[in-house]
Amino acid sequence: MESNPVLLESKSSPINLLNEMQQLRLLGHLCDVTVSVEYQGVRAEFPAHKAVLAATSKFFKEVFLNEKAVDGPRSNVFLNEVQVADFASFLEFVYTARVEVEEDRVQRMLEIAEKLKCLDLSETCFQLKKQMLESVLLELQNFSESQNSEEEGAAHPSVVAVAEAKRDPPDSPMAKPGRGASPEGPAAKSKEKA
Repeated sequence: MESNPVLLESKSSPINLLNEMQQLRLLGHLCDVTVSVEYQGVRAEFPAHKAVLAATSKFFKEVFLNEKAVDGPRSNVFLNEVQVADFASFLEFVYTARVEVEEDRVQRMLEIAEKLKCLDLSETCFQLKKQMLESVLLELQNFSESQNSEEEGAAHPSVVAVAEAKRDPPDSPMAKPGRGASPEGPAAKSKEKA
């Protein structure tokens, strides 16, 4: 008698796998590559696992898959013009699927994600930037609406005063005839000189 197949699936396995790989990386166990980064004289080295880097970054995948054809296995990769803090955050993201950065670093994280061809990080940064922009736009809209309601409230009592001021501005010659304004205007003065 033949039994029906059943699916055995773990919801926690991917998270457990990432957590274990992160612990191995932090302890320096089973790391087979060192990534050296340098930016404006600041340099640092990060031990990592080729398999994790290649699985999360098309840049590293290309480097590691092409290395055997050229010089044999590479144990060191050098990245120029990458800030140490940004690469540390990149590594934390690829090993844990999450990282906390300051708002002003989101754009730099997007740039490193694009440079290293890490689609997950790139998409995450893009979504966060979109949320931040929507939040700013909502704040501006709320501010604008509150300003409009304040202006409307202030405009109603003074509509008569504004209308009167437009009729006879205080600086106009018609409003103050005693200041030497001539009824003929500038044309009459030019005739006098001639």
